[in-house]
Amino acid sequence: MLSGDTLYSIAFRYGLDYKRLAAANDIPRPYTIFAGQRLLLEEATAIRAQASAEPRSQTAVVKRKSPVTTSDKAVAAGSWRWPATGRVVRRFDGQLQKGIDLAGNRGAPVVATAAGSIVYAGSGIAGYGLMLIVRHNDEYLSAYGHNERLLVREGDRVTAGQTIAELGSSGTDSVKLHFEIRRRGKPIDPLDLLPKR
Repeated sequence: MLSGDTLYSIAFRYGLDYKRLAAANDIPRPYTIFAGQRLLLEEATAIRAQASAEPRSQTAVVKRKSPVTTSDKAVAAGSWRWPATGRVVRRFDGQLQKGIDLAGNRGAPVVATAAGSIVYAGSGIAGYGLMLIVRHNDEYLSAYGHNERLLVREGDRVTAGQTIAELGSSGTDSVKLHFEIRRRGKPIDPLDLLPKR
């Protein structure tokens, strides 16, 4: 695993629900993981392995202590906002494209689509460049990739519409925002939740 990983970023990378991943690895709230800790990544296999005490599933080793100190109070995510003003240049397909891409100008504001807590800020998830993950509640996470600059840090609370980054081209060949919403770890089409414009 990569330096700076959190339980949320590992769950995001592998398309897992962070709460089920935590439960499968006996990690209580606030879901703190430590350097050298091994995580079973396949939830069903992890539960079977715990029962039999013979781990056989894929594991992840955390390379750096990455505490997450967010509260678990659910933040309403029913009123989603657009994360940037640009036009959609690539749509969700659920397979290769797990979100949408929005064109824009370098340095333009990227805003939190709903209130929540920053659970990942960095460039350790391949293919996303400089990226943020916001935990909105127990069900939803949103991700903002290819930023030029991050304006918040892990553990920060953000409000809906708050500027959290600047649009850029990190990890890609054009200036754009890659935006995802995940429900219980699984990518869903952001256009199903964002207001029509």
